[in-house]
Amino acid sequence: MLQAENFTISSLLHTYRDIAAEASSAVRELFTDISLFVLGSEMSVDELVQRFFDAVFPLVYDRLINPGLAPISPAYAECARSARRSLPAPFGTAPTQLAAQVSRAAVPTRVFLQALHLGVEVINTTDHLQLSRECKRGLLKMSYCPHCQGLTRSRPCMGYCLNVLRGCLASLAEVDAHWLEFVRSLEELSGRMHGTQDLEQVLLGAHSLVQEAVAHAQKNGPRLSAQVHRICGHPSRLESPGGSAQMGGGGRDSIPLRASPQNIDTSLANRKKEFINSLRLYRTFYGGLADQLCMSELASGDGLACWNGADVVKR
Repeated sequence: MLQAENFTISSLLHTYRDIAAEASSAVRELFTDISLFVLGSEMSVDELVQRFFDAVFPLVYDRLINPGLAPISPAYAECARSARRSLPAPFGTAPTQLAAQVSRAAVPTRVFLQALHLGVEVINTTDHLQLSRECKRGLLKMSYCPHCQGLTRSRPCMGYCLNVLRGCLASLAEVDAHWLEFVRSLEELSGRMHGTQDLEQVLLGAHSLVQEAVAHAQKNGPRLSAQVHRICGHPSRLESPGGSAQMGGGGRDSIPLRASPQNIDTSLANRKKEFINSLRLYRTFYGGLADQLCMSELASGDGLACWNGADVVKR
């Protein structure tokens, strides 16, 4: 997300230097709002995109459509900002396209994160298992009754261990089918999060729509100026120009970009893939927990003498 934000700001600096410095705060707010949406904010994607173009419009009107003049007053800038949505497509179709693209990609990412939080809740809920009295007695008999006969090194037989542990973990085994479906759904959702549904890649391309929007407004400058004048009146300007020189026409000096979208490391997608691959190893975790415990820690190894609950026998 931060890479896409920085690239959008760098692109504005490269193409529209006159507004880049002040527009950067609006860009940061846009990406912050998108992050909050992914984390569960109730604000719609369309609204947060419209808020971004509301903030940018006074800058475009003042610096690009009417360059070389003293800056408009804050009150007039606020009027222009408020008037933007009542004007007929001042930025063309770019805002609608950006909102649609971000929404298409952000919703799966939001659902994915919500699913991960649900998975964490399941793990935390099952982390502290309450053992029944019968289970405790079974574990005690399995682990320590051989000691009464001086068989301190004997471990339980595999079948005996499985019977006891499966009884103890029966409640967790009931979770297994739901956990398996949960992992399968995450795999399916993750598999769809590419191309137009890969939020990282969509945001890395957002700069082109922002530039397209500004170019459309600049091209239709006289018409937009007349429309703003009808709503807000003749521009009221500050007596002295702003600190930065007005460059007119967009200030297209050549400034090196930090990186191109194609060259930026797609580590987020790689990490998601690695996470899903590791999660697959635990698809049957709850159903196979008794087997894992007996095989790795509790039961006797193949070919060794073991405790069957009554005596030590050869497997």
